[in-house]
Amino acid sequence: MEKNVLKAEKEFRVRFSEVDSMNVVWHGAYALYFEDAREAFGEKYGLRYLYIFDYGFYAPIVELKLQYKNPLTYKDKGLIEISLRNTDAAKIIFDYTIYNLDTKKLAVIGHSVQVFMDYEFNLQWNCPDFFIEWKKMHGLL
Repeated sequence: MEKNVLKAEKEFRVRFSEVDSMNVVWHGAYALYFEDAREAFGEKYGLRYLYIFDYGFYAPIVELKLQYKNPLTYKDKGLIEISLRNTDAAKIIFDYTIYNLDTKKLAVIGHSVQVFMDYEFNLQWNCPDFFIEWKKMHGLL
């Protein structure tokens, strides 16, 4: 039986504050675009940061990778797609793809890994019960 694939997307326009002196999106701005995508995903599927927090956990990012394919520049319109990579590990792994909607070119691909920590910053080696229930609710288990 094939499991559900959970995806979300968000359009954005490159702002002046996000480009460098070459008029290309500064590398650090992509982390913010990824954050916007995670928030869109959380809104769509009920996995907001405060939801995780309310169950007694933090979900810090421990890995963030991206690969540049084509530049985005000031005023370009972009689309970021995010999908959850389902895993049995006590992690939340997202894959990202950013397209330039003006040129239709692939701009960036990447992924992030988040882990669960309790309020005392103890790493959780097993999936918290609330996350298992959330996965069941969305057909991931």
